[in-house]
Amino acid sequence: MKILLIGAGNMGGAMLKGLQAYDITVVEANERKLAALRLEYPTISVVGKIPDLDDFIVILAIKPQSLEHLNTKGTAKGLISILAGTNLEKLKAKVDAKFYVRAMPNMAALVQKSATSLCGDSELKDLAIELLNSFGKCFWLESENELDIATGLAGSAPAWLALVAESLSDGAVNLGLKRDITYKYIAALFEGVGIVLEDIHPALLKDKVTSPNGTTIAGIAKLEEGKVRDSFIKAMRASYEKTKDI
Repeated sequence: MKILLIGAGNMGGAMLKGLQAYDITVVEANERKLAALRLEYPTISVVGKIPDLDDFIVILAIKPQSLEHLNTKGTAKGLISILAGTNLEKLKAKVDAKFYVRAMPNMAALVQKSATSLCGDSELKDLAIELLNSFGKCFWLESENELDIATGLAGSAPAWLALVAESLSDGAVNLGLKRDITYKYIAALFEGVGIVLEDIHPALLKDKVTSPNGTTIAGIAKLEEGKVRDSFIKAMRASYEKTKDI
């Protein structure tokens, strides 16, 4: 199985760390990035032009606005696209392939922990999951609409959680804790809670650490005053609507 990764920018480069175990060719038009990739991955073929697609499973990792300028030849064995807001119809009109899958990884691919959403042709499902599991965990969805919703959940939410992390740090620093230790605490906190949530419902976890007239419920009361839950629900709506507009 031969893989062709078109685009090795921020996300494509992060994905490559997991995908390098495969027989992969990387296409990068930027000469500076191309030279850097050849130094970082001396055993991988890195080229500046797109070869004939006939022999490849193609992973398309360019910017969405660059799709209209993409020129390809041949018919790929399969196309996996990570282009935000670019539906299967647009992909089929631009790149010839036997089967198509849309995927939406997130920035945690940098540490091989992406939560990646996928949908598309069932014939390509198992292979797409295998490939994208190399840098995280995959979730197969039944429709493009579900994938657009998941874009906010997995794609945009890391930035929202970063905002939460920064706010918690600011609160602790305001009370007298040193900044550097707050971020270490928060990173460990997020990692641990993430593992716990795989087996425990969020509401049950909240109840487990919320005692009558305690510190946790006092904080929750203030969060409810600020309409934190309402804000996150509206953020999901805004992300979904922007995805549909792209």
